[in-house]
Amino acid sequence: MGGQQADRDESGVFQPLAADDPTTVAGYRLAARLGAGGMGKVYLSYTPGGRAVAIKLIRPEFGEDAEFRRRFAQEVRSAQRVQGLFTAPVIDADPDGAQPWLATAYVPGPSLADAVVAHGALPVETVLLLVAGMAEALHVIHGAGIVHRDLKPSNVLLAADGPRVIDFGIAHAADATSLTGSGVTIGTPSFMAPEQAAGRQVTAATDVFALGQVAAYASTGVPAFGEGTGHGVLYRIVHEEPDLSAVPERLTELVTRCLAKDPEARPSLSEIIGLCQAANAATVLRRPEDWLPVAVSAEITARAAAPAPPQTPPPPPTAPSVAPAGYAPTAPAAPSTPPPGYGPPPGTVAPSAPGAASVPTAPPAPAGAPSAFPYAPTQGPGSSAYAPTQGPASSAYAPTQGPGGPAYPPQQWSGRPAPTPYQPQPPRPAKKGGGRGLVVAVAAVLAFALAGGVTAYVVLKDKDGQSSSRADGRPSGKGSASTQGGGSTGGGSTPKTSQAPAPQAATFRDINLTAGYHLTLGDDEVRPQDGEDGNYELSYDTGGYLDAESSGGNLVLLDPGQEGTLEACRAETRFTQNIYVNKLSKGRQVCVTTGTGHLGLVTVKGFSPEDSPSTYLTLDLTVWRNAAPSTSTSTG
Repeated sequence: MGGQQADRDESGVFQPLAADDPTTVAGYRLAARLGAGGMGKVYLSYTPGGRAVAIKLIRPEFGEDAEFRRRFAQEVRSAQRVQGLFTAPVIDADPDGAQPWLATAYVPGPSLADAVVAHGALPVETVLLLVAGMAEALHVIHGAGIVHRDLKPSNVLLAADGPRVIDFGIAHAADATSLTGSGVTIGTPSFMAPEQAAGRQVTAATDVFALGQVAAYASTGVPAFGEGTGHGVLYRIVHEEPDLSAVPERLTELVTRCLAKDPEARPSLSEIIGLCQAANAATVLRRPEDWLPVAVSAEITARAAAPAPPQTPPPPPTAPSVAPAGYAPTAPAAPSTPPPGYGPPPGTVAPSAPGAASVPTAPPAPAGAPSAFPYAPTQGPGSSAYAPTQGPASSAYAPTQGPGGPAYPPQQWSGRPAPTPYQPQPPRPAKKGGGRGLVVAVAAVLAFALAGGVTAYVVLKDKDGQSSSRADGRPSGKGSASTQGGGSTGGGSTPKTSQAPAPQAATFRDINLTAGYHLTLGDDEVRPQDGEDGNYELSYDTGGYLDAESSGGNLVLLDPGQEGTLEACRAETRFTQNIYVNKLSKGRQVCVTTGTGHLGLVTVKGFSPEDSPSTYLTLDLTVWRNAAPSTSTSTG
């Protein structure tokens, strides 16, 4: 599956977005339109890391068909397992959104159809390398249980290092909708197989027939069964032989065998690669950097210069991270009363944080302290250290005492012009008698430090005693530091997170959770039960997603390779209420937290096959009962 090469306008590769085009798709910001076809429109976008991707937005009419959505979701899951060198991988999709979409890696190259129309038939050596690469791609696609069904020149992209097969599986989903019979054409008659045109069973051999048609088209520039109305072409495919008179001799056996009417008579993919090697002048196929004609390679260069993604506004400038000499960075201010910028009068004592020892406040800054100055002088000339009262984006110093006058009340200071930046002055020469003043200042600092240390010791000793009491099993009391927060004012509440001890794990293996059913983790024997809406703990919704139904429950999708353990599920906070099944793959794990306090770990083991009459998810479930983290609040 994939699809960045829809029918494109001739005016250019990257079309600007039209008025009816979206600007984003599920968080992907669209940079240009790549084309449009029977299934929908294709846009250029970028991943957060800057990798170009092609977003195919499915037509709304298809999204209204429930059977299309079901098949499309199955094909997306299968396509995400296709990781071949000659395919464009599907990296993201949402088949259950309001308008289904999928994203594939962007391939900077023209389609085979565009290249032949613009530059004519390709050389034999190029066709051999093309067919061999396509055969490898089909081998991987068929290995994922997918039949392409719509292999044609516009679904083969020509990259610098080989072809890329795209749009595998989409035609199967489109077959499910009634729109295909009402003016919407999916598939190209010129490249269908006889059994496909006659409505018989489609198999991997159907793609081999299409591969032979693509080879004939690439080497001659015209379809093997001619052109004209769809009905006429389909009649010739079913009842007549192809016209291979213009096919080069070295390719005749390869094309003839692929175009056998009987699917059983067509060669296997490994035989096709062998035929390409036999037709090649060398003993083995080598893919040089210049495997394409020069004119086609030039188009790759043009497509590599994709439009840049839309720019977002630059972030606001941040404060310097390194303080100038003699300055220490200030800490962000916590909300307080009086308003920011006002501290207690000089010399008073204020708590620096709830539960911490009281410390002396800073003396007032000189008049003219800056309004947005992130650093405060650590040592004023001839005076004790300054402590900042506030962080960036507000006054580092607030004048609490005007020169020769009383403290400024907030209502008088509010609305005044911002003071001019403070410039530290050089040390003044010592005056007579200054030694005595210095001794007094030093003594005052030592006294404050001693008082603060004693206070801190008492507080910490008290808290340590309370912790010991709780460890002995006795209640800590209402006035304990753990419940009060240690503030001198008392009151308030402090959230407290606790975890239950690790219980024994109960494991239930190979659960087939059918869409429309749910699991209750508290049951002694966890088994699927009918119902998808209610106060259940985990359900597989028929909308195609796992749902945390219980009140207070949530899910977390663990990263690929992340080990699912009790500790990991307790620590994770990337909560969501539902996870679409198309986001899952074999081996992925999901943490489940229930509103009743249980923890669960879901390990995906598989999905229902395409021919199954029911849609289900096979999983292992590990349950730790009453092990979920809990948050309580104590009020003093």
